[in-house]
Amino acid sequence: MPELPEVVVTLKGLIPHITGKRVSKVVVREPRLRWPVPGDLSEQLCGKVLIDGRQRAKYLLFRFDHGHLMIHLGMSGNLRIVQAGTPPAKHDHVDISFEDGVQLRFTDPRRFGSVLWLSGKPEQHKLLIHLGPEPFDPVFDGNYLYRLSRGKTVSVKQFLMDNKIVVGVGNIYANESLFLSGIRPKKAAGRISRKIYEALSENAKTVLKRAIEQGGTTLKDFVGNEGKPGYFKQELYVYGRGGMPCLRCKTPLKEIRLGQRSTVYCVLCQK
Repeated sequence: MPELPEVVVTLKGLIPHITGKRVSKVVVREPRLRWPVPGDLSEQLCGKVLIDGRQRAKYLLFRFDHGHLMIHLGMSGNLRIVQAGTPPAKHDHVDISFEDGVQLRFTDPRRFGSVLWLSGKPEQHKLLIHLGPEPFDPVFDGNYLYRLSRGKTVSVKQFLMDNKIVVGVGNIYANESLFLSGIRPKKAAGRISRKIYEALSENAKTVLKRAIEQGGTTLKDFVGNEGKPGYFKQELYVYGRGGMPCLRCKTPLKEIRLGQRSTVYCVLCQK
């Protein structure tokens, strides 16, 4: 599933090609996504200029003067730039064409993504209103995590992955952040000190920032004609390495299921 760094990298790769351009045509080949594509999407967008774009959690918000186009990549979706006339493949569900011949193409084999139109303030939409802060927001720090965790018996990993607490710290980055902070994933969120939460918040930011920076080397894949999203490659300390030696102490990493998600940690380095 695309996580926050992939969404940020996608946005950075697309925006230079479509900002300030006028929509000329909208083609919806398959409206049956996670939520139905609005039937009036073409009417809303055609003739309108895309002002800019931003990211909120895993949602991409493309701003026009009368509202926002909100896209979620779901589990298997991607957005890319193609030139007019590029034949659509089987899972290319939505094309947004601009006057200069550039097309924004949404592809989603599993159809768990979404393409929606918001006429009001995005932050008030039912999908966004209950979200916590972004991980790079100044409010997200050790004090914030410590305060919200008091009395909670849920595991710290599930606490960190709760979008009502903070958005964007998905399974990969929760595993990595907890390893760097020396915290065992199963430990109750309410039993962790303020000092340890300070380390965790900083490590989460570091891990996400590194992933975004490494994703920058693959931006060409988001604007090519081959349609292959360029997910970053990076050396991970624990995620996907269950049973392999810890990169710090060489102890075999333990893999468990926690909240129905794969969880990997070091029994010596994480307490």
